[in-house]
Amino acid sequence: MTPPDDRFELFDLRVEVVVPEGGRVYCGAKPGDHFELRGEMLHLPEGQGFSIYSLAAVLPLLAAKQRPTHPNDWMTSDAEVACPDPNCATRLRITRLAHRSFRHAETTAVPLPACASLESEDKTHAER
Repeated sequence: MTPPDDRFELFDLRVEVVVPEGGRVYCGAKPGDHFELRGEMLHLPEGQGFSIYSLAAVLPLLAAKQRPTHPNDWMTSDAEVACPDPNCATRLRITRLAHRSFRHAETTAVPLPACASLESEDKTHAER
């Protein structure tokens, strides 16, 4: 019996500050400030900061934006999050980048349920 295929894919993401022309900025951001999310790791350019309040506004959406979604799902089409300060004009634009592959066994100590292993094995046999 072959081991189950436990691979899955996530999108890498880029979150960038967008400021409308003439918009006031109160969160300390500059247009183009950004970070990237690669897997579970957040990467900031050297020397650049990012407001914890802006991060808090976008953080709950990032895991969902990393996953493939149905074309009609709002998570597929909607890409901008407002700054949490209602007086600040900035938006945080979330852009999906390349796919990154992961293996379940390398991301958690919790084993796949037996039914998931069987489904994966059935899919592998069907593809042959």
